[in-house]
Amino acid sequence: MNIFGIGLPEMAVIAAIALIVFGPKRLPEMGKTLGRTLKGFQSASQEFEQEFRSALRTAEEDSSPPSATAIAPAPVLTAEATAPAPLAAEVLEAEAAAPTAPVSPPPSA
Repeated sequence: MNIFGIGLPEMAVIAAIALIVFGPKRLPEMGKTLGRTLKGFQSASQEFEQEFRSALRTAEEDSSPPSATAIAPAPVLTAEATAPAPLAAEVLEAEAAAPTAPVSPPPSA
């Protein structure tokens, strides 16, 4: 019997130490809590695996090769479509024409 790479003698030593540390009254309670936690992890893992397989199946169904009629032609770019907006051009011209003032150091106290 080998669980998580731990054999039967190692598990007996761990159980004896747990019995000494936690006492006979709290040990069953802790065992139940540990069992519930492991069951929760197992169910979450199974749910994640089911969702992953479902998403994989959906992706495989959607990745069928498209038909030639489903592909739309690319739009043609004209000079008018690639020209900057008039407002942006005006802002750039105004910034370029504005004089820049020299930066003076802050007054010392």
